This record gives sequence, structure tokens and C-alpha cells, in this order.
Amino acid sequence: MDLVKEIQRLKKEKNAVILAHYYQVPEIQDIADYVGDSLGLSQKAVETNADIIVFAGVHFMAETAKILNPTKTVVLPDLNAGCSLADSCLPEAFEKFTKEHPNHLVITYVNCSAEIKALSDIVCTSSNALKIVESVPKETPIIFAPDKNLGKYIIAETGRDMLLWDGSCVVHEAFSMDKLIELHKKHPDYKIIAHPESQTHILKTATYIGSTTGMINYVKAHPNQKFIVATEAGVLHKMQQEVPNTDLIPAPVEEDNTCACSECHFMKMNTLQKLYDCLLHETPKIEVPEHIIERALLPIERMLELSN
Repeated sequence: MDLVKEIQRLKKEKNAVILAHYYQVPEIQDIADYVGDSLGLSQKAVETNADIIVFAGVHFMAETAKILNPTKTVVLPDLNAGCSLADSCLPEAFEKFTKEHPNHLVITYVNCSAEIKALSDIVCTSSNALKIVESVPKETPIIFAPDKNLGKYIIAETGRDMLLWDGSCVVHEAFSMDKLIELHKKHPDYKIIAHPESQTHILKTATYIGSTTGMINYVKAHPNQKFIVATEAGVLHKMQQEVPNTDLIPAPVEEDNTCACSECHFMKMNTLQKLYDCLLHETPKIEVPEHIIERALLPIERMLELSN
């Protein structure tokens, strides 16, 4: 069976749209209607007229699409595609934490569960986190969760004294400083670019720090340079498509693995076969309780308004 052809047929028959994150496997990125970062995918989820949203990403992303489209069918190719960062912030513990600091505005990074979003005042992504934090009056104390590395980066950039939740992404904490230095010595003409979920010592080596979309745009704006890319290696597929003649190397990680780069096990759980199956059977469906949708929608809408 030609999976690509069958997926395209089903998509047309069912009025479905396929949204894929940059960290998905190349064959899923290539068949998607839109490939983007968390902000771009949220914006596309709002705009779509499709009856079915096939979300090729991880669970919290599909949940966000469902919150923005409660009457539509949202399916995820593999329901077990989770997120280490989202798992580091559990609702009961986070609610207790916010109640201990009642005068704080709660800003949460989009990489969290629907329940955490429902406990938030504003949601942000790595594309707009600086803008959103800077939109808050300086006298207003802020809780920032769940990513402490992104939080530290924002504090360094804005001078804001934020209270950080102790969470992180295992993918972005896997980079090896020693191996990165060694790699850069071999390729001294390569510029390092990094995602702000990376640890501070990695960010200090970077010429540019930004979201996946920001990194792609930076590389496009500097097509004659060469780059070492410190984020999940899946982004190199789209990056290379955009700048086919630019040399790109994924930043090395502490442990040896198949590609010596940082890959998200959860993102790679989705396959073309699973995408076909979920579109064919319209399952597994993403369900979010109505009361959570009502509360989580407000901080997401605030983010989208501030991002325009």
C-alpha cells in the first residue's frame, strides 16, 4: 500500500488537516499541510476549517489544538507520545505551588498539560516568551513554569526576577559541553545556534538563541554561513530544505546513540503507518474535559492576542 497516496486520499475524503512539528520524522513533515513550532501550530489550529485535525506531535500539542477547537475531532497518531518537560509539572503539585504564591501572575510555557494551562494566567512559547514576559508590568511578580532553562534565559534577557518551577526537557539537557567544544575546534568557522530550553552553559556558546522557527529563519538569513544546531535533530530536515547548500551539524550529546545527536523519543513515536491508521479510524481521539477547556482557553487566547 502506498501510505502517502492513501493518507492524501483520506485527508481529502474526511476534510482533514495534518499539522506536524519540526521534530517529527521527515516523511511525516513532507506529507503535512503545515510544519511549524508550537506557536505556529497553535495559530494554524485556530485558522483551520477542517473537520479533523491530525496532530503529528506530542500529547500536549494535540491537547492545545483540542482546546482551541472543542467541537472538532483531534487525533494523535500515538497516544503515548508524551513530553518529559510536561511530565515534570504535575497539576496537584503545581496548584499547591501557585497557592503558596497567591500574588504572582502565572506564565506557563506551552509544553505542559491542559490542567497546567488551566491554572495559568498566560501561556507562552519559545517564539514569544520574551515578548509576553515583557508585556507584564515590572512590579507584578511572576511564576514561570515548567521549564527552568527557558526561565533562566528570560531572566537574563529581561532582568525580571521570576519564580521558576524546577522542570526541564531531557532532549535539550542532553548536549555535551565537552563534545561541543571539541566539535567546534574541528569546525571553527561554524556558528552555534541554540534553543532556549538548552542549559545556560550551552546558550553561552551560541551566536543565536531562538525557537525552532527562529533558528530556521536565522539560517535562511545567513545562507553563506555554516552551523552547529543545538536543538532536537528533527529540525535539520526542514532547515536543510530551506537552505540546501548550507552545512549543518547537530550538536553532540553526552551519551552515544544512533546519530550522536539529541532526539526526542516521544516525537519519533509517530510514524507514517500510525498517521494513516489514526486518520482511517479517527482514533486515538484527544479528549479534554469541558471545565478544563474553559479555563485553559483564556491563557492560550491571551498568548495568541499578544503574539499578533
